[in-house]
Amino acid sequence: MTSLPDDATYFVTDIECSGFRLDQSSMLSFATVAVTALGEERGRFEAVLAELPGSTWDPGTRAWFENDEPAALAAATTDPHDPAAVMADFVSFVTGVPGTRIFAAHPVAFDGSWMDHYLRTFTAHQLLDGLYAAAPLFHDTLCLRSYGAAVTGRPVREVSPATLPSEWFAMCPTPTGPSTTRWATPTCWPSSSGGRAVVREDQG
Repeated sequence: MTSLPDDATYFVTDIECSGFRLDQSSMLSFATVAVTALGEERGRFEAVLAELPGSTWDPGTRAWFENDEPAALAAATTDPHDPAAVMADFVSFVTGVPGTRIFAAHPVAFDGSWMDHYLRTFTAHQLLDGLYAAAPLFHDTLCLRSYGAAVTGRPVREVSPATLPSEWFAMCPTPTGPSTTRWATPTCWPSSSGGRAVVREDQG
């Protein structure tokens, strides 16, 4: 079977949050790098968001940040901005990249849930706008953990950055597309190499 060329742009995204419940906690920060299947970067977006009114921290998540990742905690909470303004800018960033747009995360069920929640809350979009949307934000999603399991043959639960081939990891190339970095610095950056992109797996 002949495979068709992949001309999509993958928006590889990693988020940090104050807990695991969408109705109780907040998304603290996120970073997205837009790359092609060949690893060409088409832009990046990063943001630190103000916590939602009435939201709380999960004690285990807070303890993990303070004990294991204090630098990440500082980066994820320093100089936060209005979530509505951030998400509006994110939509502009995404729609500014032409062609087929795929949201990707590791795992998509976690990071994608938070992005979907904030898109629904603050914009007219959601992660998947539906089959009949005239101008969808994303055309599909990709779970990088599931992808890694399929390619390596490992059980899904065993797939993590520590168990993936080292050649899959590399620093992002010099950006050639649009970049939105005025909000702040994210807690971590996704990486891309040879058409594969992997993001850090953590507790927040």
